[in-house]
Amino acid sequence: MPGRALLLVNSKARRGQEDLSQIRERLSSGGLELIEPRGESGDWSELIRRHHREADLIVLGGGDGTINRALGGLLEAQLPLGILPLGTANDLARTLALPSDPVAACEVILSGHIQRIDVGRVNDRPFLNVASVGLAVDVTRRLSQGAKSRWGVLAYLWAAIAALVRGHSFAVEICCDGERLRTRTWQVAVGNGRNYGGGLTIHQEARIDDGLLDLYSVEVQRGWHILLLIPALWRGALDPVHTVRTLRGTRFEIRPLRRPRNITADGELVGQTPAIFELKRQALSVYVPAPLENESQ
Repeated sequence: MPGRALLLVNSKARRGQEDLSQIRERLSSGGLELIEPRGESGDWSELIRRHHREADLIVLGGGDGTINRALGGLLEAQLPLGILPLGTANDLARTLALPSDPVAACEVILSGHIQRIDVGRVNDRPFLNVASVGLAVDVTRRLSQGAKSRWGVLAYLWAAIAALVRGHSFAVEICCDGERLRTRTWQVAVGNGRNYGGGLTIHQEARIDDGLLDLYSVEVQRGWHILLLIPALWRGALDPVHTVRTLRGTRFEIRPLRRPRNITADGELVGQTPAIFELKRQALSVYVPAPLENESQ
């Protein structure tokens, strides 16, 4: 697979300080000429804007937050993206069935199998996994880089429990396909991909290339009832649960009935409500494992 690859690695990601020599060696031996900007400041999107014309593909090492912050530049560059999962949750990598070992992820890139995936947008910010209003915002605020580095995915659990203890429900209006409903909820999540939050599933039928957004709203009476929902939230098996409202569509609007509420997307704080959630079909090319022969038939 000859070509030039713009290699960007977030050294602040959970595994970003690991020795990258094996990654460089494997990509180079696979025929890629690596372009690694040195000593440059700026965000990930800006680095991509400055250097994408020198490359045929982009290899990005980091977690979901790294990819989210690079997404603006990736969408402008329109180059295939290879992902090295070096973060804590790596939910996008899980959605795409990428191996957790970054050297094995190099093999996926070198195989050259590309998939076009959808990109969600909340107001003016693109996202890949899930954007949320409610408890997820408190979880994001409580997640420190040190906790994620030390505890990994378990840090999400401790942050979620702390957020639940101090959280409360709120009144909201949800609009979908011209219909409006008002309810009280603890969390509204809108997913473009399948996985989020360190392994939770937005919906068991969700795919990142299906042209649909999946919404759920947790409408329990008391916060501790959410603990009973963990198995269903983990599997995305929410449709039979009467305290969780699920909707599928291509556009949602969320309006709080009192004060504005913060929004998180792919683990990043991205703005406040009111929020419009939309979808851009097949907006990004990513390297994924080639389907098994019996799956492609």
